Amino acid sequence: MYRLYIVLVIIVALLAVQWLRPVPALAVQSTTATTYRVPGSLASFPWPTQGQSALGVEGIGVVGHAGSTRPQAIASLAKLMTAFLVLKAHPLSTGQSGPSITVSAADVALYQQDKANGDSVVPVTQGEVLTERQMLQALLLPSGDNIATMLAQWVAGSNSAFLTQMNAMAKKLGMNHTYYADASGVSPATVSTAVDQTVLAERDMAIPVFRHIVAMPQVTLPVGGVQYNVNYDLGQSGIIGVKTGSTTQAGGCYVAAAYRQVGTHRLLIIATVLGQGGVQILQSALNAGKSMLNASTSVLTTTTVVAAGHQTARVTSAWHPSVAATVRHSVSFISWPGMVVHLKFSPLPVPKTVSAGTRIGTLTVSAGSQSQQLGVRTTGAVPPPALKWRLTRA
Repeated sequence: MYRLYIVLVIIVALLAVQWLRPVPALAVQSTTATTYRVPGSLASFPWPTQGQSALGVEGIGVVGHAGSTRPQAIASLAKLMTAFLVLKAHPLSTGQSGPSITVSAADVALYQQDKANGDSVVPVTQGEVLTERQMLQALLLPSGDNIATMLAQWVAGSNSAFLTQMNAMAKKLGMNHTYYADASGVSPATVSTAVDQTVLAERDMAIPVFRHIVAMPQVTLPVGGVQYNVNYDLGQSGIIGVKTGSTTQAGGCYVAAAYRQVGTHRLLIIATVLGQGGVQILQSALNAGKSMLNASTSVLTTTTVVAAGHQTARVTSAWHPSVAATVRHSVSFISWPGMVVHLKFSPLPVPKTVSAGTRIGTLTVSAGSQSQQLGVRTTGAVPPPALKWRLTRA
């Protein structure tokens, strides 16, 4: 009898120990891939056969690029940064003219020197008064090199101070292959890449007054008179900007922008070409940019990159089969062949018990500037551990 009593005590003690042992916490394991690549490639896209080029979409970023990735001279595309910094220092709404700038004797001497050098200039006379808007028009339409220097000195007080601002802003915008040696782009030491200039053009075109100015075919200035936009493709194939440039060292350079309909989205497409050659280097650049814009809708589409019901994670326990966790909604992005979509699952603290539909984390889906977050929820329940399991577990 005594032995039986001892056995019973031991059994009760063991059962008590089993009962009192901590229950292992529920765990969440990610089951989703971290990347998804849209099938295909941009190899068949009509990239220029010379120089370098890039294609971008406003609000999304650079779609693809071709040719060399080494920095090279960009000629008057440098004025895209000059205009950006002017509007950053002195913002304008679409209907504003901005502060007035009086042309000095030094400004006239600069004009005469640039003209003698064969640069692209806009005539000015001492005492002439130009508004900020008129200066930007003279900078961006006929591409006045002398106007770029005048604006640099107006904004920063000196050319060297303005160059410091230009290069600092390039770094801030992630234009890591760009260096500015002047505000106009006459210097062959002012270099960049097609990708970097596409990034900058997207930022410029987000400014309404900039977008308005570069879409103007011509402007009338107080002394300069009628000045025409050097972007001869303006209005063709829906082109609304943005800037041309050409020198012997840079070849033909062009950033073109036009709206295109992709599914239900109206997108601003930006095409950049550098280093175009031929008998007429600027015309070569214009043709290449227009060709890229016209072909953009053949590679841009709307793709479901994550479908509703996509299994993202599982909730596991020691006492119950694992339970899948999924997203309830799909994600569709503007896409192109070869685009890489990134998926990141971020778990939440897991409760002791989980019912069907419990949110256990967030799935972040991103591709370039496109991003969306989805709740990740369980498809079933994980009940508390049963008495039998707690008493008989190993």
